[in-house]
Amino acid sequence: MSTGPSDEATRRQLPAGRKAELAAYVADVGEASVAALADRFNVSVDTIRRDLDALDAEGHLIRTHGGAVGVSAAPRPEFELDTRMRMQADAKDAIGAVAASLVTDGMVLMMNAGTTTLAIARHLRDKRQLTIATNSLRLPAVLSPDVVRDLYVFGGAVRFTAQETVGPVVLPVGGPGPDLRVQADLTFVGVGSVTADGGYWTSNLADAGMMRAMMDHSATVAVVADATKFERRLFAQVGDLAAADYLITDTPPGPPLAGALAEAGVTVLTPG
Repeated sequence: MSTGPSDEATRRQLPAGRKAELAAYVADVGEASVAALADRFNVSVDTIRRDLDALDAEGHLIRTHGGAVGVSAAPRPEFELDTRMRMQADAKDAIGAVAASLVTDGMVLMMNAGTTTLAIARHLRDKRQLTIATNSLRLPAVLSPDVVRDLYVFGGAVRFTAQETVGPVVLPVGGPGPDLRVQADLTFVGVGSVTADGGYWTSNLADAGMMRAMMDHSATVAVVADATKFERRLFAQVGDLAAADYLITDTPPGPPLAGALAEAGVTVLTPG
């Protein structure tokens, strides 16, 4: 009988086998640090860094500063914006194309900060004479000057990881007198979660208040969220399901969410 290492132990030492297990583990836990992975797989941190770089290049996970996250991990606000932009990127791009189809020339839009609303902005390239108000610090750089007639950024406290401002949905006019309320034809709101029994959610209380104010100041509201955000309970409620006219997503929701959306009068739009 052989006294050597077991087949399982041998396989774990092979680079291909280790990397496969590493990718599966990160996908399972959602997020892990380099140090924790090196300890778990009994290799050096330099080896883990090389493995993570290779797995990132192959699209099996997303490399972050100090570790990695799974490609289907639910985006969390502490993740840097550039990291969140790479999560569900294809789904967000498809959602962006559908959302942009609701926009006509000359509209007034409001868009909250987020990776899905940035995807919408990239699909507005053929629109003209839009007035856009946003709390995203990244969105102005995405929009072509040919698209907008006027572009406004709401003031407030800056959240660096999200590249956004958080404050009232008003705009200063200069001089004495109160700031002015604004009204949009259509508002796009990216949320962190959609649930059948609670509606739309996000992780940050101040974010939730600003998102709800945008919705309240709009004739039509379209919530945008990929399917990984269905039925995930987060901290702060943005609004009930009926607060939106549309839910734009990449995959039709299953029961009971689909039934709850229909009962609330929300039209679900998906690609294709």
